Amino acid sequence: MLYYSHQACLEHDPRVHMPGHPDTPERLLAIEAHLAERRWLGWERRQAPAAETDQLELLHTRRHVEHIRELCLTGGGAIDADTFVGEESYRAALHAAGGACEMTRALLAGDAAVGFCGVRPSGHHAEPDRAMGFCIFNNVAVAAAMAIRELGAERVFVFDWDVHHGNGTAEAFRSRRDVLFASIHQSPLYPGTGPITDVGSGEGEGYTINLPVPPGSGEELWLSLLEHIVLPAAEEFRPDLVLISAGFDAHARDPLAECTLETESFAEMTRHVRAFAAKLGAPLGVVLEGGYEVSVLPECVAATLAALGDESEPTSAAPEALLTSRAASHIGHYWQL
Repeated sequence: MLYYSHQACLEHDPRVHMPGHPDTPERLLAIEAHLAERRWLGWERRQAPAAETDQLELLHTRRHVEHIRELCLTGGGAIDADTFVGEESYRAALHAAGGACEMTRALLAGDAAVGFCGVRPSGHHAEPDRAMGFCIFNNVAVAAAMAIRELGAERVFVFDWDVHHGNGTAEAFRSRRDVLFASIHQSPLYPGTGPITDVGSGEGEGYTINLPVPPGSGEELWLSLLEHIVLPAAEEFRPDLVLISAGFDAHARDPLAECTLETESFAEMTRHVRAFAAKLGAPLGVVLEGGYEVSVLPECVAATLAALGDESEPTSAAPEALLTSRAASHIGHYWQL
């Protein structure tokens, strides 16, 4: 069990340009202080290296990478109304993406069966040519692209449980068949993408699974969609590598959304995905995304790490009647559910 992070990830602080911004270094400080109190749950800690430019350009355009570098070198500023960088943000973003890549390399080399990246800035909103939604480079998507291009993986499954739709990851792989992307997310909510009818396009039609849920949705619905829609499709896909974009902002106490998951909900989702990956013999890597209530975020991460190292069976969820059935009617055109 491998945990990747780097001190540079603390140096990105949007509050330099926007006081009160919710993405603070304290998020990661709180996580790691909590894990240190629990002796890191037995996980091996490793340094997240900086990503190389050619790794980033497996997914991002050269124009995007150079724009971020130049903006940070000149003191930073606003990318959009929500996304800000400072002088140190480029270095932080390199280590965030590099950590996801190094974790993926270690997993596919057989160093461990599971890994976790405690890095920031987050990544899943970043599109190939655009930073947005607090995200600079798309950490998970860069790692998935590298796994296929350089590490011999033929198929990668990316599951995004952040409460916000992972539009950047969806766009990166929209027309590809070697990456299956599935997202459960609140709707309506930022960024306003990810309707159930968006299933990818061209050669990638059917390889994007969007499962929007209404405000107030809780564990019963999330687990039903995961167990009865997402994982059956992923099992038919048979990935060589499983990656999770793990935002914890669907928690009932998170200030940026209105879903009602509890700390144990994330542990239970983890058990389901861990058991699925183990069944296929595929390594499982988890990368931190959102989660902005610092009083509960560390507990959610610790519960996820504990579940990754736990061999207990997940609890089966009864299919939720309305939204799960609706999802099956759409996704069942492409996968056996």
